[in-house]
Amino acid sequence: MLLFELFNEIGIIDQLVGTRFERALPAGLTISQFSVLNHFARLGGERTPKQLADAFQVTKGAMTNTLSKLVAKGLVQIAPSSSDGRSKIVTITDAGVTMRERAIADAVVAMRDVADAVSEAEARALLEPLRSIRAWLDTHRDNPS
Repeated sequence: MLLFELFNEIGIIDQLVGTRFERALPAGLTISQFSVLNHFARLGGERTPKQLADAFQVTKGAMTNTLSKLVAKGLVQIAPSSSDGRSKIVTITDAGVTMRERAIADAVVAMRDVADAVSEAEARALLEPLRSIRAWLDTHRDNPS
């Protein structure tokens, strides 16, 4: 019961923060698109569309749709793989890095009033346990039992 209550609160917070965050994003940028930019900015490197779809636990078609919109905006680029002619390689562009930074800056401003609900010390105390839960779930994403 305790874990259900914990994850229920996290789920509700995710929904509320997601809505607030999306409203703060630069015009024309969706949470899905931001998430791809954020993924690249955090982890670096290059990925195939399939690797990205697996990382976000979405279909390859959904990821291809998101990537095509990011390409049209010049935020990522897709090139043929040098090792496998059938595969594509996705990388973030300098404009994509800049857009991610702008989105975060806009979100910080939009979320600033949330600081009234939780102190910096409380937020710091929550961060490590939440990172541990996220890391465990990420490691076990393909084995739900």
